[in-house]
Amino acid sequence: MCPFCVNKVHTIDYKEISQLRRFISDRGRMEPRRKTGVCAKHQRALSVALKRARHIALLPYTPEHIRVTGAFTPREAPVREHAVREQPHREQAPKEAPAREESPQDEAVAAAEEAVDRKEGSAEPPSEQPLQDQPTEEQPE
Repeated sequence: MCPFCVNKVHTIDYKEISQLRRFISDRGRMEPRRKTGVCAKHQRALSVALKRARHIALLPYTPEHIRVTGAFTPREAPVREHAVREQPHREQAPKEAPAREESPQDEAVAAAEEAVDRKEGSAEPPSEQPLQDQPTEEQPE
């Protein structure tokens, strides 16, 4: 028998979280009619109320929120110790990416870059001291 029909409830209030908790699984999903015994008419109203409560953050969307906060206990069940886990703080340094092995293509690219650097390096301005093999402008030939 439908608990809403027995109590002669015409509207289901989305703000009554204690009443709505009975119809949510431990994974944060809506329980089906066959488990809760709610009639079709009240099941539709219940789904709208649950969706509204989730939208304004009175109920969680995901089970991760339930595990992190530990504040939500569906169907007034006792909280299991393994259900509440400490989550790392978001301020921790991000994990470094695993080291990549260099492929032959990476080696070829590195060699090409070195060759370009050498070519650019040869275009440096001449040093202040003239080479002995080359005649200078000051010496007439």
